[in-house]
Amino acid sequence: MKSMSKSELARAAGVSVETFRRWLQDSYIQNRLKPYLQTKQQQILPPKAVQIICEHYAIEID
Repeated sequence: MKSMSKSELARAAGVSVETFRRWLQDSYIQNRLKPYLQTKQQQILPPKAVQIICEHYAIEID
């Protein structure tokens, strides 16, 4: 995994950035990502956060 922006992940998931942001508001995802994010407004997500999101939402990253 590599660091990715929220918009890159939204494109990979095939959804709009707004929909992706709503997905990130899910309490399960919030709790899992808390140790890896400095702020909720962080645009570039670290590799571990990308991995968690991809596994939870079944997003395929090449």
